This record gives sequence, structure tokens and C-alpha cells, in this order.
Amino acid sequence: MIDTHSHIYAEEFDEDRSEALQRAWDAGVELMLLPDIDSESRDRMFRLAAEHPTRCRAMAGLHPTSVNDNPRWQEELDMVEQLLRDAPVPLCGVGEIGLDLYWSKDFYSVQREVLHAQLELAIKYDKAVVIHTRDAYPEMLDAVSTYRGRGLRGVFHAYASDVEMARKLMRNGEFAFGIGGVVTFKNSGMDRVVADMPVELLLLETDSPYLTPVPYRGKRNEPAYVKYVCEKIAQLHNTTPEKIDAITTATAKVIFCI
Repeated sequence: MIDTHSHIYAEEFDEDRSEALQRAWDAGVELMLLPDIDSESRDRMFRLAAEHPTRCRAMAGLHPTSVNDNPRWQEELDMVEQLLRDAPVPLCGVGEIGLDLYWSKDFYSVQREVLHAQLELAIKYDKAVVIHTRDAYPEMLDAVSTYRGRGLRGVFHAYASDVEMARKLMRNGEFAFGIGGVVTFKNSGMDRVVADMPVELLLLETDSPYLTPVPYRGKRNEPAYVKYVCEKIAQLHNTTPEKIDAITTATAKVIFCI
């Protein structure tokens, strides 16, 4: 399995990161993709990727909530391009980038500017994008629709809309949809969405340490728990976890050029 979205470099793992990594390997996680947030945590991500170069792949990107009320956002954005030119470790993508209007809509204009700048960087440097969208799917569709036919590829992380929105998004690039612990939540509705989506469009993710799947909901998430997401998708598609593992792993390797 590939956990396509893990923040295992975060402070929440400082006490037992080595043990959490071993639990992931033991659970069958062959690779973790590490999305960037901003310069505050980036060095930690790079150190982990350098320590485990065959098991952890880093990205570069500026998260939309790191743009909010941040007078240094242009400097942060410039850092992302500098890293895409010359990073201390190989980079597999531009992310985590996107739009997040959950906390406030006051920063939409600047979030959109930063999103477009990073989508352009992904095309320029031929990298996959990892796109965060929260309370902003119509706005995100409007943004990515301007890139139709330009070779954009990537994943809509923690996908939380419906099948019709997925179809609309896919018209604008080679996209897959990251499915995490929410699909195991009883009343999330994502089980019905995932059941109606082709497995070939899905990627496994945890978003560790967040969005922990059942049976550990309410506790810290970790990459080993991606197996519960895999098992749930298999149940929804009336197939085996092994088949879901094989298909999602192949999709991830194509999207991220692994």
C-alpha cells in the first residue's frame, strides 16, 4: 500500500515516530508521501525523507491556511519555487496546496492567487499536485477549469464532494481522489460516493495524524491505519483488499511518477 498523504513528520509523532514507521511497514505500507505545509515544518519533513529515501517522499507547497493573514505569503511562495529548482531531497509533487474557506472567506482572493501560482509551478516542473479543498469545491472547479488541456495531474486530497463534482474536476486534468478515514465514518456519506466511483480513480491516504478511521476514531491517526481505509473500499466494491491495494498503488505510481 501507498499512504499518499501523511504528516508523520509532525510533532504529534515526536515520541514514537520510529515505532509508528515500523508499524506502517509491518502493516504493508511500502511508501508514504509527505505533503508540505509551509516553512515552519518543512525541515522536519526533509529530514524524514532523507533518513528513509526509499520509504518516504517529500513535496513542496504552501497550504492555503498558511496564506491566511500571513504578510510573508509571497516569501513563502518564492521558497516553494526555489525548492522545486533545488531541493535537498527528491520531490514527488507540489502540495499541499488549495483553497480552504472553512475558517474564513476573507482570504479567498489571496488563496486563489497562491493556488494558481503553484498550479503553474506544477506544470512548469512537471510535478503532480496534491490539492486541499475545504468548503470550496465550486471555487476549486472554477480554478482548475482554466488549466484544461495543459497537462495538469494530481490528487484531490481528502475528497469530500459527490461523484458529479469528481466528473467535472476530471475534465480539467489527470486527477485521482484521495480517500481516507472519513469513508469509515457511519454518517459521513462518503461510503456511498466511494461505492459509485471507479477504483482506478481512488488513492489511499491517512492524513496522519488527523481523520483517524474506525476502529481508532478519536485517537491519533498513523500510516499503519491506511489498511482500514483499504478494507472499507474493498467492502464497498465487493472485492478484496489485495485488489484495492494493487489498483490504488498502480494509480499512485502513475500520478506521482514513482
